[in-house]
Amino acid sequence: MPFEDELSEALRRTGDGFTPDPHALVSGGEQRGRRLVARRRAAVVGGSVVALAVIAAGSAYTGGLFDGAGGSGTTVAAPPAIPTAPPRPKEKTGSGAVSADQLIGVFRQLLPGGTVSGAKARGTGETASPIVSGLYDDGEGPAALGVGLSRVDPKGRTAAQAVTCPDKNLQDFDGCTAETLADGSKLMVFQGYEYPDRREPTKVWRAVLVTPQGHQVDVQEWNAPAEKGQPVSRTDPPLSPAKLKAFVTSPLWQPALGDLPAGEPDAAAGPTATATGAVAVLESLLPKTGITVDGKGGEGEYGYAVLDDGKGKSLVQVNVQTGMGDVLRGLFGAGAVTQPDGTMVKSEVKAGEKGGANVVWWSVDTLRPDGRRVVVSAFNTGNQNKPATRDEPILTMEQLKQIALDPKWFG
Repeated sequence: MPFEDELSEALRRTGDGFTPDPHALVSGGEQRGRRLVARRRAAVVGGSVVALAVIAAGSAYTGGLFDGAGGSGTTVAAPPAIPTAPPRPKEKTGSGAVSADQLIGVFRQLLPGGTVSGAKARGTGETASPIVSGLYDDGEGPAALGVGLSRVDPKGRTAAQAVTCPDKNLQDFDGCTAETLADGSKLMVFQGYEYPDRREPTKVWRAVLVTPQGHQVDVQEWNAPAEKGQPVSRTDPPLSPAKLKAFVTSPLWQPALGDLPAGEPDAAAGPTATATGAVAVLESLLPKTGITVDGKGGEGEYGYAVLDDGKGKSLVQVNVQTGMGDVLRGLFGAGAVTQPDGTMVKSEVKAGEKGGANVVWWSVDTLRPDGRRVVVSAFNTGNQNKPATRDEPILTMEQLKQIALDPKWFG
């Protein structure tokens, strides 16, 4: 994926859909972006709730924002060169008051007591989302570190998601704090892993700041010279949570932030597909006897519940969408069953994709004739990143189908 697409995709995942934490995704300009993401992923995952949840919940806290120092072999590779192509024609940029070299200077100034190598940046005249990244070594081992600057709607859902800790039921991580600073800014500091299932020991720590003026600073660091593809070089990333806070809140970022065009109003603050929210509807449709709800969460279009029947926990989750007919209708061909009202139903049984041992994933994907879509998935574990706790999900495929087809989703 080209660098610009990688960056815009990661910034979108920061708030648009962290599941991310699971939050409903947007309309207007944000919605158009989401639809593009849906188109790209639909062919791979059938638009499953799993992929949509990951966008909306915290797993997006890791990975993709910076195509960090990569390479192979035993030498430490520098971050890849940033293309010099001009910004896309429709992208608004700043005046260029803060150049790439100036951003690199700030980057170095905020990383004292060590060495910075391979630094790359884009200034405010090149993009609406300036970035700077490089390798930092404080004597304990080289680590990839990057910063993204942008303007957002400070009252929008996208901004709120960016500074909200992920859900422990959906993502495994070591720590996360969210606080409101004295000036009203929101700050989130996250300590997690590049791979939530920890199949590799690469850690990613992150701090995101959103100010009342809509200035967003996003810092990510790894305990390796690259986010992926390189062995770890140290136990932890170099900046402690306290140092991350100082780094992200530094006034040295303000000249660049002040040169950026104001963020567009966040349409995600508007009404969602279901008035009561998917989690409430999901809970109302679950069996009333023999099952307890051990945990639940979500917002707007996304909801989940962790069920327990005394024989092991089971995660069930749902995503509700509208206007998806043009995106997904062709994917409901083979294996899909058309209901009398024209609703297409596709049921699948497959292995889990998050790394948990022996996890199975059952899903029922439904598409109404008017493009309204409900996807319900169930797993034989309460957390996809952890091993199976039972042989099969608690809910049967028929129960998943009944839940997905219930008219309550759009009532």
